[in-house]
Amino acid sequence: MELNTSGIIGQSTTLAGVFKTLSKVAPTDSTVLVTGESGTGKELLVRALHANSNRANKPFVPINCGAIPKELLESELFGHEKGAFTHAIRSRAGRFELADGGTIFLDEIGEMDLSLQVKILRVLQEKEIERVGGSGIKKVDVRIVAATNRDLENEVKAGHFREDLYYRLNVIPLHLPPLRERGGDVILLARHFLTKFCEKKGRTPLDLAPKTVRILQAYSWPGNVRELENFMERLSILTDGNVVTPDDLPDKILNQVADQDLTEDLAQAPAEEVVETAIVSQASAPQSTEFRWPDLTDLEKLGLSLKDFLDTVETRIIDQALQKASGAKNQAAELLGLKRTTFIEKLKKRQQ
Repeated sequence: MELNTSGIIGQSTTLAGVFKTLSKVAPTDSTVLVTGESGTGKELLVRALHANSNRANKPFVPINCGAIPKELLESELFGHEKGAFTHAIRSRAGRFELADGGTIFLDEIGEMDLSLQVKILRVLQEKEIERVGGSGIKKVDVRIVAATNRDLENEVKAGHFREDLYYRLNVIPLHLPPLRERGGDVILLARHFLTKFCEKKGRTPLDLAPKTVRILQAYSWPGNVRELENFMERLSILTDGNVVTPDDLPDKILNQVADQDLTEDLAQAPAEEVVETAIVSQASAPQSTEFRWPDLTDLEKLGLSLKDFLDTVETRIIDQALQKASGAKNQAAELLGLKRTTFIEKLKKRQQ
């Protein structure tokens, strides 16, 4: 059966890994903890989890634990009986009851007060709730999925999150990568959002100039997909022509890319490194169309140690990836199957 990704757009290897885990865990009733930076699309991922589960035809009930005052959150989650507190003029079912048979999504669970965490733990363990002001126990059949942009392990160490609840929630961890680690997905999403907003505003679809593409790929997108979507909407309103040029981009993006772009420095690699790379390229070039693994003889011919040989090969492949990606480090990292942070560290190491 084809995976329903609920509108999540992307073709990067990092996102493919998330989808692979999603396809395995969705049909189960295991509790899932989704982590990721703000704006990465955690709710979309949770909706995809529900859509591919055996509970897909039952309710999906989200609640943002950080958006509701803690004195009201208990009533929102568990419901209340008439007269339980001021203004409780009638009994009311909570989100857990509304989600019975389906999935409840506890977004930003890291913001939840410790006193409520105990009650969530009870639901996980006993599958039962008690309304505020009530005396009876209600059984609920819900799958609990939680999400947070906080590091819950550090929150546990700091005493802000219950350790027992953390391990109950973290049965299946699902980490949604930040946009800067998704390579070509940046431009895929940018064009999708631009098309959507241009159609909505009844204007000619905008295209991205090649240099604009490189800049958008190099920018780190601290607000992730949410920031990219908002920015594309702004461009659909403010861009005068039919092509988005670097002049249409804000200083915030241009300045950060100018500060972080190491491409020109890499182009000026030491002459010895360039010569050495060329020698290895010639020495290890296959004599036929079949791939040939380098062997000890190659090292002896070149007079290189294993470390020097591997460093040289890595340098050459990194340069090829950067060239293919037109200098965009995000996309080059994606081509090599590396995290952006790992790729940047390799580039910095070459400058030392």
